[in-house]
Amino acid sequence: MRRKMILDCDTGHDDAIALMVASKHPDIELLGVTVVAGNQTLPKTLKNTLNVADHLGLDVPVYGGMSLPLVREQYVADDVHGETGLDGPVFGELHKKAEDKHAVLYLIDTLMASDGDITLVPVGPLTNIATAMRMEPRIIPKIQEIVLMGGAVGLGNASPAAEFNIYADPEAAHVVFTSGVKITMMPLDLTNTALANMQIIERMEGIGNKAGKLFGDIMRFTFSSQAVNGLDAGPVHDVTAVTYLVAPELYHKQDMFVEIDTNRYGPGYGRTICDANNRYHRKPNATVGLSIDLDRFWDLVEDTLRRHI
Repeated sequence: MRRKMILDCDTGHDDAIALMVASKHPDIELLGVTVVAGNQTLPKTLKNTLNVADHLGLDVPVYGGMSLPLVREQYVADDVHGETGLDGPVFGELHKKAEDKHAVLYLIDTLMASDGDITLVPVGPLTNIATAMRMEPRIIPKIQEIVLMGGAVGLGNASPAAEFNIYADPEAAHVVFTSGVKITMMPLDLTNTALANMQIIERMEGIGNKAGKLFGDIMRFTFSSQAVNGLDAGPVHDVTAVTYLVAPELYHKQDMFVEIDTNRYGPGYGRTICDANNRYHRKPNATVGLSIDLDRFWDLVEDTLRRHI
């Protein structure tokens, strides 16, 4: 049975590849894509999402969502993703349009009408998900699982302590992590190992279709931009959350209690405090990915990209 999912993203480079995989994997039924501000402002992340979907001919509805964090000032990753949020690829004239319904209302309506069999895969700040939970708490037991990219067990990349997606809206992350929903978290420690080096880029370009070329255009830009994070190549962070959904056996993971630091005046703001050693003696609220079988991961990505026309 195909896994029903909604992808919630702030489309930059790795989000685009996550959409490419989610839209064509045979074990995923992608119901819709909701978009949030994060890597860039909402008008830019929404346009990026529509451009990728339009370019690849994806028949999936796209919904624009929250344009600002719940509490903090807006924080974008233009140092990594560029002025557009998806610098590098060149798209033609955009024909695909966003749906009229707001992403938060789409989430609420879709979940309320479901049989509790929809997984949310947020790969950006958690503002859309948290807002939907606060607006209509009855959706919470309707969510089968949340598989997210975000947080870190160790060091951050937006600050020494915090990973970007959580740092961009720590209060939203707090709402989600205290909701009681089953959460699987793909942290920075793991996703920073999923690096698209030049060998991987050329491998995907060798597929010879639009998806393979787009992968190359995206990751060639990211290959050079990642020096800001001290990496030798561009990580495909968000793709790990999508692939976990269909191949959890690729991941070594651990259940643990995760707390979000929401102290806006301290150096740990936005940090995911992961109690890997059970110092709190509290019931785990998340399954945290620790490592990944990279050979099988890239095989899965390649196989899925080949399914694009």
